[in-house]
Amino acid sequence: MAGGTALMLMMKTGLYRPARLVSLRSVERRYSEIAEEPDGLRIGAMTTLSALGRSPLVRREVPVITGALRTLSNVRVRNVATLGGHLAHADPHMDLPPVLIALGARVAVVDARGGRTIPLEALYAGYLQTTLRKGELIAEVTIPHQGARRASYLKCTARSADDWPALGVAASLTADDGFVREARVVIGAATDTPARLAAAEKVLLGVHVDETVLRRAGEAAAAEANVVGDAHGSAAYKRELVRVYVARAVRAALNAGE
Repeated sequence: MAGGTALMLMMKTGLYRPARLVSLRSVERRYSEIAEEPDGLRIGAMTTLSALGRSPLVRREVPVITGALRTLSNVRVRNVATLGGHLAHADPHMDLPPVLIALGARVAVVDARGGRTIPLEALYAGYLQTTLRKGELIAEVTIPHQGARRASYLKCTARSADDWPALGVAASLTADDGFVREARVVIGAATDTPARLAAAEKVLLGVHVDETVLRRAGEAAAAEANVVGDAHGSAAYKRELVRVYVARAVRAALNAGE
């Protein structure tokens, strides 16, 4: 048990009935730290979302995360919730998984026998399901140096700005004067797991982005995404959101830092 913000709610509803809980609060300080390493930004799984949002390193290296955290739930939750718990919960409505996948993040997981590192996009297997093996815990997240990459995250909520999103879209691009050399487009909340949209990425790759290209990328994303409806919107509504917000997110990424 780290922050326990999601776990306690699930216990109250009877979804989980654990025989015992083990607190992780006393693990080594390394796992609550944010540090710059040769291969990128290393973030311990016990880092609270508030600490992540306040970090000067995060603001300098990956400001898209700082921006996303401003409307991620509320300050009371962010003060308690941890990055590792946020990722391991595997609720598709979480804000950070699409952002971190777009940034190429990797997750280090550990168990009694050792550990392994996997791309974050390989962590998710379905609704509230991960590929973590029995006994494995998320230890750290590494975000590669972004260099000239620009990124954005847009969310659409059916209620207040800090509510669960009906759709979240993250875009990360390497571009020169609007000519895209590399693109990652990832959605969350509208699908059972965070999903990269290869068709939309293909539309963007190797072209100069204009309104026509943005419209084609949005249409490709809407056609590709395996959208599901829920209390935040029907599948048809969310598909239209995908069409519109993918184009907006790509435009926002191209304009990031200007």
